[in-house]
Amino acid sequence: MKQSLPIVRFYRMIEEARLPQRADRSAAGTLPLRAYRYCEAVTSAAGFGWWIFPPADLQLRWDGHDIFWQRTGWDDWLPLIPTAQFPDYAARFDAKAPEALAGCSPPFLSALPEPGTLQIWTGLMARTAPEWSLLVRAPANLPMPGGYSMYEGIVEADRWFGPLFTNLRFTRSHVPVRLRADFPLAQVQPLPRIAYADATLGAMDTRDDMAELSTREWDDYEATIAAPNRNADRAYGGYAVAARKRGRGTCPLAAARA
Repeated sequence: MKQSLPIVRFYRMIEEARLPQRADRSAAGTLPLRAYRYCEAVTSAAGFGWWIFPPADLQLRWDGHDIFWQRTGWDDWLPLIPTAQFPDYAARFDAKAPEALAGCSPPFLSALPEPGTLQIWTGLMARTAPEWSLLVRAPANLPMPGGYSMYEGIVEADRWFGPLFTNLRFTRSHVPVRLRADFPLAQVQPLPRIAYADATLGAMDTRDDMAELSTREWDDYEATIAAPNRNADRAYGGYAVAARKRGRGTCPLAAARA
């Protein structure tokens, strides 16, 4: 029996970094119990993809102009001017990389030209199967620490192989922001390239008046909304049960069984 091909392969480049893990449908237990039991839309979104973690506990501070950082436990804050290597990493990289790549270790932190914006390397690289990309975003439905917001980005990691970065923007100044090595920094989600192609996103239609709903749409509304709400004794979570019975599909790269 042949093994299924992976949609994505992560490469840990900083040995202290926590390996990616499947995102949790309960958002690490933070979802309300009612949402976890009955709201399939919320739990499916929370569990879609993999969590990525900072490679170390960090503290960051933006004074409105400059960014300062320290690894948790350090006494001093270091200015980010404009990049910083992960502590003691450059020598480790040079020891393992081909000789021609000596001195080419990726920066760990980079202050971007836009005020209060920071790029952080997760300590990982990633490669996807052909025609698959990675959406890098904030963890779905997981309450985040205050003081920053995450940018989202789509990386075509089947043809671009390099450090898996993410960017954040500080939303307050003069207050330390902590990034914990055991708390997800980002969520990485697989996307077939066709999902965001112009042809796909252009294939949209609208109806601008309720009178344009067909009999089928009215019948579907009746079955989905009206009929269940007439039944006072209906069970909760009908959509969740139906979605789970339907299943979540099979990986399109699953190899044929011998």
